Amino acid sequence: MPSQSTIVIFRRWKDCGDIIALFPELPADVNGYFCDAYEHVGQHGGADYFGVMQATKPVSAKQAADLKRELTRIGYRLTVRNRASRRMHDKCRATARSWSQ
Repeated sequence: MPSQSTIVIFRRWKDCGDIIALFPELPADVNGYFCDAYEHVGQHGGADYFGVMQATKPVSAKQAADLKRELTRIGYRLTVRNRASRRMHDKCRATARSWSQ
């Protein structure tokens, strides 16, 4: 688990209301097309950031509290943001590229 602070974006699925955590700086594939994500059920996996943003709604801190607690319990130090910046996406791709070197 990362020892430094990890940027996270919490969202709520429009269809079922479950909360998802997106980590826009952490790649889930060797090309950096997908970012790491986490949900209560299924836990870690890859996610298309832009697709998830379209299929979800923003959440309040209260709605995200349970998932944030779970992530903190497993070792994350979180910095919550509402959206990813271009710099975050660039960092994700750069990290993914470094895996293949």
